[in-house]
Amino acid sequence: MAELYVPLAAGDVVLVPLAETHREALRRVAAADADIWQMYPYSMAGDHFDPSFDRMLTGPRRAYAVFRDKALVGCTSWYDHDAANKVVAIGGTFLHPDVRGSGFNLALKRLMICHARACGIVRIVFDVDVRNTRSQAAVRKLGARLDGILRQNKITWTGHVRDTCVFSLLPGEESALLREG
Repeated sequence: MAELYVPLAAGDVVLVPLAETHREALRRVAAADADIWQMYPYSMAGDHFDPSFDRMLTGPRRAYAVFRDKALVGCTSWYDHDAANKVVAIGGTFLHPDVRGSGFNLALKRLMICHARACGIVRIVFDVDVRNTRSQAAVRKLGARLDGILRQNKITWTGHVRDTCVFSLLPGEESALLREG
Protein backbone atom coordinates (compact mmCIF):
# COMPACT_ATOMS: atom_id res chain seq x y z
CA MET A 1 0.00 0.00 0.00
CA ALA A 2 2.94 2.33 0.59
CA GLU A 3 3.54 2.89 -3.12
CA LEU A 4 -0.15 3.69 -3.68
CA TYR A 5 -0.66 5.94 -0.69
CA VAL A 6 1.44 8.93 -1.64
CA PRO A 7 0.50 12.55 -2.31
CA LEU A 8 -0.94 12.98 -5.81
CA ALA A 9 -1.61 16.05 -7.93
CA ALA A 10 -2.73 16.90 -11.45
CA GLY A 11 -4.11 20.26 -12.52
CA ASP A 12 -6.32 21.62 -9.77
CA VAL A 13 -6.75 18.19 -8.09
CA VAL A 14 -4.50 17.60 -5.08
CA LEU A 15 -4.68 14.53 -2.83
CA VAL A 16 -2.85 14.61 0.48
CA PRO A 17 -2.80 11.75 2.97
CA LEU A 18 -5.44 12.58 5.57
CA ALA A 19 -4.02 14.10 8.75
CA GLU A 20 -5.29 15.64 11.97
CA THR A 21 -4.74 19.09 10.46
CA HIS A 22 -7.61 18.40 8.02
CA ARG A 23 -10.20 17.66 10.72
CA GLU A 24 -12.04 20.99 10.94
CA ALA A 25 -12.04 21.77 7.22
CA LEU A 26 -13.33 18.27 6.45
CA ARG A 27 -16.00 18.64 9.15
CA ARG A 28 -17.31 21.70 7.27
CA VAL A 29 -17.31 19.81 3.95
CA ALA A 30 -19.13 16.83 5.51
CA ALA A 31 -21.76 19.17 6.98
CA ALA A 32 -22.44 20.82 3.62
CA ASP A 33 -24.71 17.93 2.58
CA ALA A 34 -26.11 16.15 5.62
CA ASP A 35 -28.54 14.11 3.49
CA ILE A 36 -25.77 12.27 1.60
CA TRP A 37 -24.79 10.30 4.70
CA GLN A 38 -28.02 8.30 4.52
CA MET A 39 -26.44 6.43 1.57
CA TYR A 40 -23.10 5.72 3.23
CA PRO A 41 -22.30 2.79 5.51
CA TYR A 42 -20.98 5.35 8.03
CA SER A 43 -21.84 8.95 8.83
CA MET A 44 -19.67 12.02 9.07
CA ALA A 45 -22.53 14.31 10.05
CA GLY A 46 -22.85 15.94 13.46
CA ASP A 47 -21.76 13.80 16.40
CA HIS A 48 -20.68 11.01 14.04
CA PHE A 49 -17.91 13.09 12.50
CA ASP A 50 -15.12 12.72 15.08
CA PRO A 51 -15.35 8.93 15.52
CA SER A 52 -15.52 8.45 11.73
CA PHE A 53 -12.61 10.81 11.14
CA ASP A 54 -10.56 9.01 13.81
CA ARG A 55 -11.22 5.65 12.07
CA MET A 56 -10.07 7.14 8.78
CA LEU A 57 -6.80 8.16 10.43
CA THR A 58 -6.15 4.73 11.97
CA GLY A 59 -8.21 2.20 10.05
CA PRO A 60 -7.36 -0.09 7.18
CA ARG A 61 -8.54 2.49 4.60
CA ARG A 62 -5.94 4.94 3.40
CA ALA A 63 -7.84 8.20 3.17
CA TYR A 64 -6.91 11.38 1.36
CA ALA A 65 -7.95 14.95 1.95
CA VAL A 66 -9.03 16.16 -1.49
CA PHE A 67 -8.20 19.71 -2.49
CA ARG A 68 -9.26 21.84 -5.41
CA ASP A 69 -6.24 24.05 -5.66
CA LYS A 70 -5.81 25.08 -2.00
CA ALA A 71 -9.40 24.53 -0.80
CA LEU A 72 -10.26 21.25 0.91
CA VAL A 73 -13.35 19.95 -0.92
CA GLY A 74 -13.68 16.34 0.19
CA CYS A 75 -12.21 12.96 0.92
CA THR A 76 -11.50 9.69 -0.89
CA SER A 77 -9.56 6.53 -0.11
CA TRP A 78 -7.87 3.34 -1.18
CA TYR A 79 -9.01 0.16 0.54
CA ASP A 80 -8.98 -3.63 0.22
CA HIS A 81 -5.57 -3.55 -1.41
CA ASP A 82 -4.50 -7.05 -2.47
CA ALA A 83 -0.95 -6.69 -3.80
CA ALA A 84 -0.64 -10.38 -4.73
CA ASN A 85 -3.65 -10.15 -7.03
CA LYS A 86 -3.01 -6.55 -8.13
CA VAL A 87 -6.38 -5.28 -6.87
CA VAL A 88 -7.42 -2.16 -4.98
CA ALA A 89 -10.72 -0.45 -4.26
CA ILE A 90 -11.38 3.27 -4.49
CA GLY A 91 -14.18 4.60 -2.36
CA GLY A 92 -15.45 6.55 0.58
CA THR A 93 -15.43 9.51 -1.77
CA PHE A 94 -17.49 12.52 -0.87
CA LEU A 95 -17.19 15.97 -2.33
CA HIS A 96 -18.59 19.36 -1.41
CA PRO A 97 -21.78 20.07 -3.40
CA ASP A 98 -20.06 23.06 -5.04
CA VAL A 99 -17.69 20.78 -7.02
CA ARG A 100 -20.20 18.09 -7.96
CA GLY A 101 -21.15 18.05 -11.61
CA SER A 102 -18.11 20.15 -12.54
CA GLY A 103 -15.89 17.37 -13.88
CA PHE A 104 -13.80 17.50 -10.71
CA ASN A 105 -14.72 13.96 -9.63
CA LEU A 106 -13.74 12.65 -13.06
CA ALA A 107 -10.35 14.39 -12.77
CA LEU A 108 -9.93 13.01 -9.24
CA LYS A 109 -10.69 9.44 -10.32
CA ARG A 110 -8.47 9.82 -13.42
CA LEU A 111 -5.57 10.78 -11.15
CA MET A 112 -6.14 7.82 -8.82
CA ILE A 113 -6.71 5.29 -11.62
CA CYS A 114 -3.61 6.39 -13.55
CA HIS A 115 -1.54 6.19 -10.36
CA ALA A 116 -2.93 2.72 -9.55
CA ARG A 117 -2.05 1.52 -13.06
CA ALA A 118 1.47 2.96 -12.72
CA CYS A 119 1.79 0.94 -9.49
CA GLY A 120 0.84 -2.27 -11.32
CA ILE A 121 -2.80 -2.51 -10.22
CA VAL A 122 -4.88 -4.50 -12.70
CA ARG A 123 -8.37 -4.54 -11.13
CA ILE A 124 -9.85 -1.41 -9.57
CA VAL A 125 -13.05 -1.95 -7.60
CA PHE A 126 -15.86 0.45 -6.70
CA ASP A 127 -18.50 -0.62 -4.15
CA VAL A 128 -21.69 1.46 -4.37
CA ASP A 129 -24.93 1.31 -2.40
CA VAL A 130 -27.65 0.10 -4.78
CA ARG A 131 -29.71 3.18 -3.79
CA ASN A 132 -26.94 5.58 -4.82
CA THR A 133 -27.73 6.02 -8.50
CA ARG A 134 -25.58 9.16 -8.79
CA SER A 135 -22.43 7.26 -7.75
CA GLN A 136 -23.33 4.33 -9.98
CA ALA A 137 -23.59 6.71 -12.95
CA ALA A 138 -20.25 8.28 -12.02
CA VAL A 139 -18.35 4.97 -11.98
CA ARG A 140 -20.00 3.88 -15.22
CA LYS A 141 -18.71 7.11 -16.83
CA LEU A 142 -15.22 5.88 -15.96
CA GLY A 143 -15.84 2.71 -17.96
CA ALA A 144 -16.32 0.49 -14.91
CA ARG A 145 -18.58 -2.51 -15.38
CA LEU A 146 -21.06 -3.97 -12.94
CA ASP A 147 -19.74 -7.31 -11.69
CA GLY A 148 -22.83 -7.99 -9.63
CA ILE A 149 -24.84 -7.05 -6.57
CA LEU A 150 -23.96 -8.31 -3.12
CA ARG A 151 -27.32 -8.74 -1.44
CA GLN A 152 -27.72 -7.56 2.14
CA ASN A 153 -23.96 -7.45 2.69
CA LYS A 154 -23.67 -4.40 4.97
CA ILE A 155 -25.60 -2.92 7.81
CA THR A 156 -25.20 0.84 7.64
CA TRP A 157 -24.98 3.25 10.55
CA THR A 158 -28.75 3.85 10.21
CA GLY A 159 -29.50 0.12 10.56
CA HIS A 160 -30.39 -0.18 6.87
CA VAL A 161 -29.39 -3.56 5.42
CA ARG A 162 -27.66 -2.54 2.24
CA ASP A 163 -27.25 -4.20 -1.12
CA THR A 164 -23.93 -3.25 -2.76
CA CYS A 165 -23.24 -2.89 -6.49
CA VAL A 166 -19.70 -4.07 -7.18
CA PHE A 167 -18.09 -2.45 -10.21
CA SER A 168 -14.61 -3.08 -11.56
CA LEU A 169 -12.34 -1.42 -14.05
CA LEU A 170 -9.76 -3.50 -15.92
CA PRO A 171 -6.99 -2.23 -18.21
CA GLY A 172 -8.39 -1.08 -21.55
CA GLU A 173 -11.92 -0.54 -20.19
CA GLU A 174 -11.35 3.09 -19.27
CA SER A 175 -13.86 5.36 -20.97
CA ALA A 176 -12.79 7.95 -23.51
CA LEU A 177 -13.57 10.58 -20.84
CA LEU A 178 -10.97 9.04 -18.58
CA ARG A 179 -8.36 8.70 -21.35
CA GLU A 180 -8.77 12.33 -22.47
CA GLY A 181 -7.05 13.72 -19.39
